[in-house]
Amino acid sequence: MKKDLQLPDGYSSKEDYVRDLFESIAHRYDLLNTLLSFNRDKYWRRFAVARTGLRAGGTALDVCCGTGSLALELARVAGTGGRVVGVDFAPRMLAEAKRRLGRRPEGRIIELICGNAVALPFADDTFDCATIGFALRNVPSIERTIQEMQRVVKPGGRVVSLELAKPGAFGFKQLYYLYFNHLVPLLGRLGVGRRGPYSYLPHSLKDFPHQREILALFRRVGLEDVALYELTGGIVAVHVGTKAGPV
Repeated sequence: MKKDLQLPDGYSSKEDYVRDLFESIAHRYDLLNTLLSFNRDKYWRRFAVARTGLRAGGTALDVCCGTGSLALELARVAGTGGRVVGVDFAPRMLAEAKRRLGRRPEGRIIELICGNAVALPFADDTFDCATIGFALRNVPSIERTIQEMQRVVKPGGRVVSLELAKPGAFGFKQLYYLYFNHLVPLLGRLGVGRRGPYSYLPHSLKDFPHQREILALFRRVGLEDVALYELTGGIVAVHVGTKAGPV
């Protein structure tokens, strides 16, 4: 695993820094994600949800739900007879999620809870699936987060992570990192009026394990039928694992 992020002055923990960072950009988070991904973020979320095995009437948990975009995709699959819970530790992100979801009919089945990814406030074997989108880089412990997601999923249920990855194709890789390391911070600064949040993004990926290491972690914590999907030239990865035990 890579070294931990070096924190700015005034912060004693990555958790506190990440919370403040995302609270500061909650009002622009979705717009900038769409713009900076060239609108591919919607496809990535749909792809991830399709790998959860969720069915109409099912139950799903979205960890580090942010403003609710991935939870909304889950709700579209679960339908009116289902239940989707989004959990996040940033109150402003949850407030933005509540505002956004309140305008969508699918939002009525989504429950939003303030909580921590490394200590999920749910009983064992509660949900049919658990997802985390673009947040595994930000948690205080990647392994503990995956273990917690596994714990609250029913036997036979799936744990799915959607996250930025590290492309390997020569040429494309160099162009991508030129954009990601230099243009994204500039565009993000123009979007939110601050340098910090979107300067953090390239650093968070640099310090994050390669997608093959995350694949190995899924296996190490005991998940079965583990799979890795690399999307859009490998700039995004979807990891899937199934909780062991009788269904």
